[in-house]
Amino acid sequence: MKKVLLVSLLVVLMGFNELFSQIEKGYDNFEVSVYARSYEVKQMDDLKWLEPIWDMISSQVHVDKIYLETHRDMVIVDEKTLEKVKKFFNSRGVKTAGGITLTVSEMNRFETYCYSNPEHRRKVKEIIELTARHFDEIILDDFFFTDCKCELCIRDKGDMSWTDFRLKQMTEAAQNLIIGPAKAVNPRVKVVVKYPNWYEHFQGLGFNLETEPPLFDGIYTGTETRNANAPGQHLQEYLGYQIFRYFENIKPGGNGGGWVDTGGMTSADRYAEQLWLTLFAKAPEITLFDFRQMQRTLRPADRASWQDQKPVFDYDEMIKPYTLSNGKQVTPTTVARAAGYTFEMVDGFLGKLGKPLGIQGYRPYHSTGEDFLHNYLGMIGLPMDLKPEFPEDPRMIILTESAKFDPDIVKKITERLMEGKDVTITSGLLKALSGKGIEDIIELEYTDRKALVTDFSAGMFGSANKASKEILIPQIMYLTNDSWTDVEALGGPVGWPMLHQGRYGKASLFVLTIPESFGDLYQLPEGVLNRIRDVLSPDLKFRIEGPSMVSLFVYDNNTLIVESFLPEETKVKVIAGSGITKLTDMVSGAVMAAGGKTSSMVWGRDRSEGSSFEITLKPHSFVVLKAE
Repeated sequence: MKKVLLVSLLVVLMGFNELFSQIEKGYDNFEVSVYARSYEVKQMDDLKWLEPIWDMISSQVHVDKIYLETHRDMVIVDEKTLEKVKKFFNSRGVKTAGGITLTVSEMNRFETYCYSNPEHRRKVKEIIELTARHFDEIILDDFFFTDCKCELCIRDKGDMSWTDFRLKQMTEAAQNLIIGPAKAVNPRVKVVVKYPNWYEHFQGLGFNLETEPPLFDGIYTGTETRNANAPGQHLQEYLGYQIFRYFENIKPGGNGGGWVDTGGMTSADRYAEQLWLTLFAKAPEITLFDFRQMQRTLRPADRASWQDQKPVFDYDEMIKPYTLSNGKQVTPTTVARAAGYTFEMVDGFLGKLGKPLGIQGYRPYHSTGEDFLHNYLGMIGLPMDLKPEFPEDPRMIILTESAKFDPDIVKKITERLMEGKDVTITSGLLKALSGKGIEDIIELEYTDRKALVTDFSAGMFGSANKASKEILIPQIMYLTNDSWTDVEALGGPVGWPMLHQGRYGKASLFVLTIPESFGDLYQLPEGVLNRIRDVLSPDLKFRIEGPSMVSLFVYDNNTLIVESFLPEETKVKVIAGSGITKLTDMVSGAVMAAGGKTSSMVWGRDRSEGSSFEITLKPHSFVVLKAE
């Protein structure tokens, strides 16, 4: 079996001169924008202050557009300054658009405007009208929601829940305070709402993913994930890819781009990962937040420990001086260069990738339950494709607890199974549907008992696997021979299902047990993970075998990306579908021949065989492959 190491530098293939020329000519497969807050836009009135800063930024990353914010925290930019700054950027070939952040005080726990307060409503309308007078495109940054619980809001809410009240209130505000006034001032204006990364909780603050995308001219996606281990949001790295695809499914063709900031940046590698994951999702534009952060000086601490192994983002190469075509010598010194280096690397292969594919999931509008679980599944090598409508066509779908918000969910599951299409549900959804009809399909009991387990038996032949730590799971009981355990968690003389199968009609319902702490999915042994990937991937030509914290991205033209988020070198097998005999590394050109055949055996399905290819991934690196 031929083993090929990932060539970590696109520079080796393209040469320094061609690579750095991208700073001047731009990128072939996406555009880059920078967002400037109202604080900095006010300072831009002094062109002597602005010019050297912009020269520094634009010599390290190509920028196609800048969003000039007119308001944040009650700081409003005067109209004379807006026109002066627009002229400055337009003269340099940079497009301009308006930005608005509707905060009263961002530092006061993100205090937003109150949409029950007549004075606040007038102010919001004035801000949008001012901005529409000067720009044909306006983006609302992150905060078009409300966290207000003042006496006026309590009065207006009445007997409604806060979620229902805020969803209704913000839809009205979108129509009457934002879109209507903007179009009245400037009929040409395109108004875009940018959504942040915490999508599971939007409804509680009034972000309405059901009503707003049809109202606005476009939406935009916050793809930043920062550091999952640090205090705060704990968003998994895979979210940077998955959230863009989810929003694209909500407004097909209307998701304008992804948005990344440097907040919580533990290393330049972590920042770069957020950028390239956004682009792996095929975002047509990526916005760098913000003008101020692009000036942040690179520090020795930005060089991660794993850089000694020369991962795909090579910090040492990134900071080497280079010469632009005009003869200007540039020494990379700021975060802007980390972005530019990443874009140059990814742009070389991005256009060769097709449309992203994945295992289809379903999240009804305004639902909660097993929050952000799809991103944990993405981190164990399951390509995710989350949709706001129930998937009808695939041979397999996965439903998490949030699907309980669909009152017809049991009926829809039953109809799929009768049509010969498998369904996987999580243990959280099993619990939520108990007593609501799921027992007519499979008689399982989600008990109140828990088990601490380390040993597992995976697959039809029960190979032994041991986890790296104890994992706490719910104990699910079943009727022997009415349904069957495919992966079993063992606790001495007893055991409990981790992956369970029950036949119904022409297909099977699988139940995937989720650990009490979602992060313990990463502790599952390779044999367990490999079996879960096998069962859940009948619609995809590719799957991986190997540890957790390795993600797979699949495209519809026989291309794929395998990415490791591990801090050490990792070996992974790619299992390709029938007829595929070689994989070509689209960066290095290296060719991998199949090392053998691997069988996929799931009860109730036709047995299939695939070819196995072994690859080696450096820390926090990816490989881009073409299958033939």
